[in-house]
Amino acid sequence: MEQHLYEPVHEEFRALCRDFLKREAAPYHDEWEVAGIVDREVWRKAGKAGLLGMDVDEEYGGGGQRDFRFNAVLVEEIVAVGVSGLGFGLHNDVVAPYLTELGTPEQKQRWLPRFCSGDMVTAIAMSEPGAGSDLAGVRTSAVRDGDEYVLNGQKTFITNGEQADLVVVVAKTAPDQGAHGVSLVAVERGAPGFSRGRRLAKIGLKANDTAELFFDDCRVPATNLIGTENHGFYHLMGNLPRERLSIAVAAVAAAERILDLTLEYARTREAFGRPIGKFQHNRFVLAELDTEVTIARTFLNHCVAEFNAGRLSVTDAAKAKWWTTELQNKVADRCLQMHGGYGYMLEYPVAKAWLNSRVQTIYGGTTEIMKEIVGRGLGL
Repeated sequence: MEQHLYEPVHEEFRALCRDFLKREAAPYHDEWEVAGIVDREVWRKAGKAGLLGMDVDEEYGGGGQRDFRFNAVLVEEIVAVGVSGLGFGLHNDVVAPYLTELGTPEQKQRWLPRFCSGDMVTAIAMSEPGAGSDLAGVRTSAVRDGDEYVLNGQKTFITNGEQADLVVVVAKTAPDQGAHGVSLVAVERGAPGFSRGRRLAKIGLKANDTAELFFDDCRVPATNLIGTENHGFYHLMGNLPRERLSIAVAAVAAAERILDLTLEYARTREAFGRPIGKFQHNRFVLAELDTEVTIARTFLNHCVAEFNAGRLSVTDAAKAKWWTTELQNKVADRCLQMHGGYGYMLEYPVAKAWLNSRVQTIYGGTTEIMKEIVGRGLGL
């Protein structure tokens, strides 16, 4: 089905992204997977190429394009080339709005130029060993002491956590108010009392660094508060639809890639004297997957258009996130099965795609939490 989301300018940007990733990422990704982290220099090269901060104002070195389609194109091309270690999506789609929409003029001057140049890698720290989706369960505290906040606590599963120069930390500033006593505080590399734990070993996304963070009487200037004190819950809720839309973009792009690879395999791999795609069962499986992926793409494109128009609801973002990521896992599983024994070999892209897909239904809000949001939207 022909889609009509992108315009010529977006396709020009796609060509730029594709060329950059082919030249600066794909040749090195196997090395990065072994190391468990990407080369820091690729961030600076991405900044120079204009792949960071596309919707940040030009005065800070950004692209000045308030059009999420550019963000979506970059995510799609990262998925298409299979370089799962790059944390550009989290940097551009998750952290950027906290700085551009909630940052003070001083904060923007201090952080955004380095954000766009790649000299500053960012992360957001929500999850804790005892608190994931439940923000009321966050135990990390930020206590005001004169002109500083003093942070104590631990965060885990933090994407870009090892390389991050600035981490947006979700912390309790009014512990007696539950989720309504949460604030966002930016902690910069080198802050006294801020340390990083081990690099976490994951079953997929091997090249993407994921770390534990520790705050032990960590002192940061009070001017590092992002937004309004005790309004962190509302700030997070306002930006989560964009994060979930970005995850859905990656999910659909991954499903399309896995399906394309499997269609080619089904046309060329033979069993019992004919291509395996000629067997009715396999043909029906691929027909089902192709139909569902087309439906996912159509709904995703609608959601991107709604987001650009300022109309994407929390409920629709939740629908897109859970359905596309569950579909991504279904496509990966069915396609791996169709590859037979070769599908279990890591040298085949479908194997890595299967491993990398699994986390999609977990981070950014689990499928179960997404269904809760949708259910509440039904008045239940």
